[in-house]
Amino acid sequence: MVIIEKLEGDTLTPISIYQKLTGAKKFLLESSLKHEASGRYSIIGCDPVFELIGNGAKTTLLKAGSTEVYEEKALELVKKLLPMHDVNLPFGLPINAGAVGYVGYDNIRQYENIGPVAKDELKLPDVHLMFFEDFVIFDHLEQSVFLVASPLCETTTEASLKARLEKRKQEIEASYTEVPEDVQLSAFKASVTKEEFVEKVKKAKEYITEGDIFQVVPSQRMSADIKGSSFSYYRKLRVKNQSPYMYYLDFVDYAIVGSSPESLIKATDGTVITNPIAGTRPRGKTVEEDQALEADLLQDEKELAEHKMLVDLARNDVGKVSQFGSIAIDKYMKVEKYKHVMHIVSEVSGQIKDGQSSVDALVSCLPAGTVSGAPKIRAMQIIYELEGVKRGIYSGAVGYFSQNGNMDFALAIRTMVIKDNKAYIQAGAGIVHDSVPEKEYEETIHKLKVFLEGLS
Repeated sequence: MVIIEKLEGDTLTPISIYQKLTGAKKFLLESSLKHEASGRYSIIGCDPVFELIGNGAKTTLLKAGSTEVYEEKALELVKKLLPMHDVNLPFGLPINAGAVGYVGYDNIRQYENIGPVAKDELKLPDVHLMFFEDFVIFDHLEQSVFLVASPLCETTTEASLKARLEKRKQEIEASYTEVPEDVQLSAFKASVTKEEFVEKVKKAKEYITEGDIFQVVPSQRMSADIKGSSFSYYRKLRVKNQSPYMYYLDFVDYAIVGSSPESLIKATDGTVITNPIAGTRPRGKTVEEDQALEADLLQDEKELAEHKMLVDLARNDVGKVSQFGSIAIDKYMKVEKYKHVMHIVSEVSGQIKDGQSSVDALVSCLPAGTVSGAPKIRAMQIIYELEGVKRGIYSGAVGYFSQNGNMDFALAIRTMVIKDNKAYIQAGAGIVHDSVPEKEYEETIHKLKVFLEGLS
């Protein structure tokens, strides 16, 4: 059962809709690519019917008035809670009912031995997904708003879904007076010094020289004090750093604010797609400088070798869940430009084989080779040794699973976690045999530039 109601959206925006919704645990998923297929829709929601929280081998299900604990992998439980159905959604709508949230980097420990559990500085779940029976979907192409609902719970009735959509409609159509909310952010402080990060790069290069790995991606974390509205911060970020994936998720105890350039994995109508990004330069101050930096990037043997390696990794990851012979490279080593940086981007796709689901496809690709290395498992073991702390959301995935089998997850980079009046950001650099340690440190700074410069 799918219930859909269409509203005129020419006087609305995703931001205004988000502000008008009165429920708890709200989220907003957006894209700067508003007139392309991948960014046509913004998705907004609140009031999940239940939540799934994964910590290590324990998974907790939070429902109204009850808590259930399972000794089961979080994503295996997702398959049971969200059985996929063939649902023909009109207008190309991406989702009818489903789960929104994140799968953190450290969830890989449920599948691979990458070393002992690292120190947990942020105290966040490894997996946190909120399950919704209704969504508000903003269609940027048609300037329309769709209210969409499908049942996830056995007790949900058609009447209750219609009542919920009527409530959403009344909220959206109500007048709204915006109350300005300020946000203040102190200067960011790094968890390691430049010298310490350089030493980690040197150690990584030793492993490469010894033949343990071809590439590894160590990272550094920074933190700052933050006061005020985290959503106000998101609003500034989405203007200053428009990206293919922009998201704000309010879990009440903490919030996630992100503007990621990279799709980790997407599934639509049985086709799974991943977009490895590797190779970075800052944007030039003039057109000529920008073109020169692009040419330099495409002639950099280190960057090209790293990218080719990660495309091979992506082919292997997608191949685990795809039909034999269906793997294709649809885009290869193209430069894409963003506000502060440019990247080399490729696209790998496959057809999901029988017996596999979009959840399995996400598991196969986590974590991305672009934030771990190659061979992936040994690289992650070395990351544990070099970093010594849980990465949390950074280099995991943020996005959604839909009941109709669709899925869209961004790679959790250029992403901020806000918790207990602290803001945390993190970035890494891909290390290969001829990496220059000081340049790799500067690459992490370039990637965090939008946060480090402030958003005033």
